Amino acid sequence: MAITLSERAANRVQKFLDQRGKGVGLRLGVRTSGCSGMAYTLEFVDETLPDDIAFVSYGVTVLIDPKSLTFLEGTELDFVREGLNEGFKFNNPNVKNSCGCGESFNV
Repeated sequence: MAITLSERAANRVQKFLDQRGKGVGLRLGVRTSGCSGMAYTLEFVDETLPDDIAFVSYGVTVLIDPKSLTFLEGTELDFVREGLNEGFKFNNPNVKNSCGCGESFNV
């Protein structure tokens, strides 16, 4: 399995990287937080780390550390618009439940 981006998410990430004028890709991860136990992290990456695992989706490199991969295996990152709001959405098949605000989850 892998970590993937939807075409919309890949286009949005590439647009951000182009605006920044630098970057090798996007790092996804998890951290302990929130009412359900874990929260997603997302950041632009200017250089890779030795233990990074890389996936390429629609030409965009997605980096993830081995610990986070355990929780994110099979996840697709999408970019959605809902009414006036827009943002990245994690479609994670490992999630058992999430909090009401959607900011945290557990597996």
